[in-house]
Formats: sequence, C-alpha cells, structure tokens
Amino acid sequence: MSTEGRNPRSLGLDKMTAQEIVRLMNEEEQVVMRAMHHAEEGLAIAGAKAAEAFQNGGRVIYVGAGTSGRIAVMDAAEMPPTFGIDGDRFVAIHAGGNNAIGQATEDAEDSDHAAVEALNQLGITKKDVVIGLAASGKTAFVVAAIRHAKQKGIWTCGIANNRNTPLLHEADLGIMLDTGPEILTGSTRLKAGTAQKLALNRISTAAMVLSEKVIENLMVDVKAKNHKLKERCVRIVRELSNATEDEARELLEQHNWSIRTVLNVFQSQAV
Repeated sequence: MSTEGRNPRSLGLDKMTAQEIVRLMNEEEQVVMRAMHHAEEGLAIAGAKAAEAFQNGGRVIYVGAGTSGRIAVMDAAEMPPTFGIDGDRFVAIHAGGNNAIGQATEDAEDSDHAAVEALNQLGITKKDVVIGLAASGKTAFVVAAIRHAKQKGIWTCGIANNRNTPLLHEADLGIMLDTGPEILTGSTRLKAGTAQKLALNRISTAAMVLSEKVIENLMVDVKAKNHKLKERCVRIVRELSNATEDEARELLEQHNWSIRTVLNVFQSQAV
C-alpha cells in the first residue's frame, strides 16, 4: 500500500530541524491538492447523490475508523449549525463508538459485525446514502458497512488512499485520493487524513448548496447560538436586503434570529 510505504524525501526526518520538517510537510501537502483535482468528478457525483438523499428525506451516513472516523464525525457535527438542519440528517458511525472519538481504539476497526449492527440500529433505508472512508481501503469495519448497505439497495461511496482496494471495489462509487507515502511512515492522519477532510467538505457543501440551503454564497440557515453568529446573521440580512444594521438586528431578535423569516418580511414589505 502506498500509504504504508516509506517516503524517500523524509528518510532523514529524525535529523531535520523544526523548520526543515515544516517546510517538507508543506511541500508534500501539494500532493493532496493534486489528488483532489483528480477526484473532482467522483466527488461531484457523491455530492449530487447526497443532495438527492437529503431532499428525499434520507440521510447521509459516514462510516470510518480511527482518523477517518473522527474526520467523519467532525464533518457531520458541523452540518446542523452551518446549514440549520436536524442533527440526524448527516450521521457518522465511528468504529468503537463514542469512546473511540477522543481516544484511539485501534482494534475496533477489525469488527465487521459491529459495522452491520451499527447500520441496522440506524434503521437504514434506500433513501439514505452511505459513504465509507478508510485510508488503507481495506478496513474491515468500513468495508463491511459498505457491503451491507449495498446489499440493502442503498447507494454507497468508498473513499480510500490506496488503489485496487476492497473499499473501492465494493462501493457503487469508489473515489481514490492518491496522496502517496506519508512524511511519517504510515501516519495517515497527515496527507491522507487531510485529503479525506477536504473530500467530505466538498461532498457535504455541494449537497447543501444543491439543496438550496445557501443563497448566493451566504449561510442563510446558520444557527445563531453565539455573538459571532448573531453578527453574521445581521451582515447576511444586510447583504440580501436594503435593511440598515439596526433594522436587521431588530427583526432578527423578533424572529428568533431566522434569516429566512426576516428576508421574507422585507420581501413582503416591498410588495
């Protein structure tokens, strides 16, 4: 596997200065963007499928273990505050459960039965899509989840950083992120993990834009839970209307900081 290979550029890593280490890592990160470029078509398909599932009342279910699982949890957790959706629309299944999110539970990734059980507990249906992530492309937990979902007629996507792996073959759509060997041999929290995070950024953001959760390039359904986000709401209302800052703030306060409601108020006043 390329992700387990030794990177010839870092053979002397233990002799490098801090600046040399950082510079080498920065240079190697360029490989990530090349990988993302080559994966554009697949990521676009996955984003469109995720949008279709969301619009039909289904869920986008991420499955991962270790670093990949934590990346999946992070992306799913950001969806409700960013796009104002319910917390059960983007779901992440992490091998080992919640305890494995903050503390590594390496053996959990070998349990294919646990993956099937986790999906069954969610009550997966054909309205859902399941996206599995594994740098190796052969993590038993993730491959089993994809295989089980596909057997139930659910559209699946596998994202891996190695070619010709079970995850890419089992899924309806396999997306290869060719990030190559890591600076620190086998540490896929580095380039491989960065590429996976970028991949989910693209899939989930595209899904929400296609689902009309965005106006222009503005987060009109953002949940204003703190001062920073309330100020953002005021700016968005002003960008999309003729409201003054005071008018925008007053109406947002009256309507529970709902940007869409306030925009409808201004629209009705203009008629």
